[in-house]
Amino acid sequence: MFKVQVPATTANIGPGFDSLGIALRLYNTIEIEEISEGLVIEASGRDAELIETDEGNLVYKSIRKALEKINYSPKGLYIRQYNEIPISRGLGSSAACIVGGLLAGNMLAGNMLSKQEILELAVEMEGHPDNVAPALLGGMVVSAKSSGATAYIKIPIKETLEFYAAIPDFGMSTKMAREALPQSISLKDAAFNIGRAALLVSAFATGEYDKISIGLEDRLHQPYRLPLLKPLKEIFQQAEEKKLKNIFLSGAGPTIMYLSWREDKSEVEEFKDIISERPEAWRVERLKVHDG
Repeated sequence: MFKVQVPATTANIGPGFDSLGIALRLYNTIEIEEISEGLVIEASGRDAELIETDEGNLVYKSIRKALEKINYSPKGLYIRQYNEIPISRGLGSSAACIVGGLLAGNMLAGNMLSKQEILELAVEMEGHPDNVAPALLGGMVVSAKSSGATAYIKIPIKETLEFYAAIPDFGMSTKMAREALPQSISLKDAAFNIGRAALLVSAFATGEYDKISIGLEDRLHQPYRLPLLKPLKEIFQQAEEKKLKNIFLSGAGPTIMYLSWREDKSEVEEFKDIISERPEAWRVERLKVHDG
């Protein structure tokens, strides 16, 4: 039996729409074994009731994708999937399933695929690299598709950086979140986001974290997604009133991230207070970077 652990990811990170992602220490575990015939899938952990246990299972589809690439046909498959990453919360659950399935299938067939080949298959399945790249490579990854290939740079993150994830008990449809985005934006807003994204990546790369709050500013996706769910809009408004600036929507949401790197955790406590006072059920989890 082969075993794979794949981390959660937080993507977009303010202005880095579809291009920035960071792997976090929250994991899905996949075990795979070739059996004499058929398909057996066992699912457990967070949101286990939402995991399909037939050929519609995303891990299974990803395993098949890898095996088809290698031209390997197993007699049957046993798959055990244990989730710590909540589904439809903006923490890369689908990316973890895709990357985990591709890695598991590759291991089953003798590790014939390179990391770049696995990345390309993952991007093909997911549609964009911002989650799958850090899920596969760890750390912070800046990525872009060009001429049918995925280029990326991995940026080391200091151990002092902490991610406080406010995770609600409700999800958000990625399809709905994408449909909320405008088909075009002004040159002014495009320039705004380019500058912030460049500053944000530079702040992470150099460790000048005091610039992160400016780098997290966004005009491309957050202003259009926050109004979709009233709690998100209200939490961001309260954070702005309290001058809590190191906040961003994780992926398409609804998880909200607050970044901290200082010994003084007063801002984190204020953020937790905002979340704890909500009428909906939320939990705040402290996460560190998974470096791969």
